[in-house]
Amino acid sequence: MSKELFAADVKANPETWPYAPHVLTLGSSIIREILKISSKPGVISFAGGYPGPEMFPTEEMKKAASEMIDEYKSTALQYSLSMGINQLREAIAARETSLGSPTRMENIIVTSGSQQGIDVCARTFLDPGDYIITESPTYVGALQAFNFYQARYAMVDMDRDGMLVDQVEDAIKKYHPKMIYTVSNFQNPTGITMSEERRRALVDVALKHNIPIIDDNPYGELRYAGKDVPSMKSIGGDIVISLGTFSKILAPGLRIAWMNASDKVLPIFERVKQSGDLHTNTFTQFMVYAFLKSGRLEGHIQKLIKGYGEKRNVMLREMEKNFPAELTWTKPDGGLFLWVDMPKRISGSKMLPLAIEEKVVYVYGAPFYPDGRCDNNMRLNFSHATPDTIVEGIKRLGNVIKKFMA
Repeated sequence: MSKELFAADVKANPETWPYAPHVLTLGSSIIREILKISSKPGVISFAGGYPGPEMFPTEEMKKAASEMIDEYKSTALQYSLSMGINQLREAIAARETSLGSPTRMENIIVTSGSQQGIDVCARTFLDPGDYIITESPTYVGALQAFNFYQARYAMVDMDRDGMLVDQVEDAIKKYHPKMIYTVSNFQNPTGITMSEERRRALVDVALKHNIPIIDDNPYGELRYAGKDVPSMKSIGGDIVISLGTFSKILAPGLRIAWMNASDKVLPIFERVKQSGDLHTNTFTQFMVYAFLKSGRLEGHIQKLIKGYGEKRNVMLREMEKNFPAELTWTKPDGGLFLWVDMPKRISGSKMLPLAIEEKVVYVYGAPFYPDGRCDNNMRLNFSHATPDTIVEGIKRLGNVIKKFMA
């Protein structure tokens, strides 16, 4: 055999491989890029959506893992069902029911984080060029998922009560969307919660036109103030596909989340998910189930509410003290984020390098709009930093804003 036929002697040229055109146009997550900066020593980050590391129930999870291995042994290390292990699906269904949305195991499919739930919805419903109705602004991770499938967007404005549902029907008639995507509770990025009146109006419009509502609900149990609002799922029933996760109420590294949907659509979701990953991590599913079965979760959530509520209060107090009077911001009743609006002449993206110099980072607003229409705003996270670093970080950020506006 001649030497030139040996693969080791032939140089590949990956730059010229036949990539799908739409893959080459995908942008990276601005949040992930900013997080690379925030990992540097001395930088205070309000950029990510990270839970506070001190809040992780490390010892309790260690105990749950030991209990799980003792009880389920090799089963916890084996392949499992694409829908998720039945024990966890039953437990999730029971929790959903206790929280006001009557649910059976047959309504639950376990996913690898809520991001996979978003992706499954996109893969199920979207062809290139199809429209989605979204809030404006909306969750940047959802936009990344939808962009992969070459979606287009019918953007609906928001006010303090959430999506302006009066605009939805006109958007449906004009764009014929495949789905409505919302983060109804403590929205990412604004922290706004959709009012009950708006929820009922949105459900009515969706039912009238038979368009599914994807309600992304990772923060719904993290309420620090105000009154509970009935969930979109409890109001809308089968017209709503609800996405829930243990990332924010337990630990994101577990990558355990779920979709709650009609049992008529779940077999379709199962096939779509199966083609992507066969099944969600068996080991961590059993870990989460053991934690739920132990009864430890509810107490842990109360700990999160107390801790994150205090951090939210510190950030709001320090913003009042340190931010210029021309700025306005949301005062969320829960979740992990608040949203700052600055005068239109102020560019959040252009101000970021100055903030980095002062060792404080945030996410500017443009990536949260499908068309990047606004840049005079920023999202701040209050769950990850400690109260002391929040005080120092807001002081630094206030100085940055004043310098930039001068």
